[in-house]
Amino acid sequence: MSFLSFEGSVSLEARCSGVCKKALLITLVSVPGLAYFFSFPVPGVKVAIVSGATLLAIGIALQFTGIQSFKGARVHNRLAVAFVAVIALQTFWFEFIQPDIAIRSIANSMVLASGYAACAYALLIRVQQPLRTAYWFTGLLFALLAAVLLARAVMIWHSHLDSYGLYANIPLNPLTFLIVCMLQAGVTFGFLLMLNYQLVAEIQKVASRDTLTGAFNRRRLEEESTRLQSRCKRTGDTFAVMLIDIDQFKHINDNYGHPVGDEVLRNLAAIAQASIRTEDYFARYGGDEFCILLPSTSVEEAFGLAERLRLSYATRMRSVAGFTLDSTVSIGVADSSLCGMDFQDMIAAADAALYEAKQAGRNRVKAHA
Repeated sequence: MSFLSFEGSVSLEARCSGVCKKALLITLVSVPGLAYFFSFPVPGVKVAIVSGATLLAIGIALQFTGIQSFKGARVHNRLAVAFVAVIALQTFWFEFIQPDIAIRSIANSMVLASGYAACAYALLIRVQQPLRTAYWFTGLLFALLAAVLLARAVMIWHSHLDSYGLYANIPLNPLTFLIVCMLQAGVTFGFLLMLNYQLVAEIQKVASRDTLTGAFNRRRLEEESTRLQSRCKRTGDTFAVMLIDIDQFKHINDNYGHPVGDEVLRNLAAIAQASIRTEDYFARYGGDEFCILLPSTSVEEAFGLAERLRLSYATRMRSVAGFTLDSTVSIGVADSSLCGMDFQDMIAAADAALYEAKQAGRNRVKAHA
């Protein structure tokens, strides 16, 4: 349905919070990898390994919670804490209680891979373009990170466990480190892409919507009408226009105040949203006047929809904010088969029909003949 309310949308502050978490995790994820630059154990290396693995887990947990926050989904903080705790405890166990670097590396690789897999799962979802490109690009990189760590665990398992070590002269350690660093750089780019696309979408949304009702504004409606005209000229299809005006709206504002008048406008928008189809375009055309653009619709079909909308509004708007209003609407409809494809001509025809409805006593639908 071509109507979106601002209520329930994710605030820009929430998305920026998610981005801040991602910025912090980049630092955390990079710290543990510094161990690869040492060619031999140094004093306190066990503490450094436990700390490094814990920081890496915190980084991945921040990635996951940051993604959830960016999407506006529920943030599973307890799950993130449990993830970090598992990594910290098993690293501590296999370093201090029962030292076994191979088993520790396998266990940590598998748990960390599950964290990356959770991030991939959170991003590989159906979402509108262009945000889908950024989501899927970043999600695929997370999936590759999970695959790399699982492959590392399998390779260590199939190698000679007694001979494996962090400082062993084998290509597995530096190769894993290099691939993970490259993929993390790609993830950082993906996060920036997500933020950029989201900011562009927010700007476009604000520029094309009426802030009070969430309906399209007049400018966006005219843009959609131009596209619809071009399509109908190619296919020979018809489309209809519906103009809706709230009866005696000035009387409502003068007698009950503008807050009540605003609530009436919001209620009309909600009722219209529930009445129109997915492919229809609902817009606030000016003041208390709204317009609906109806693709592939004849004047008879538009008249039937308008009548249902009128009755629904009259039934639900007997009282607003504790005041008895008995508010009604008058509606004029026209279609391209009688008025031609020019949008302004159709608006003029629907407006003439709306004037007839007003003159006939209001609270009725009139079609352009």
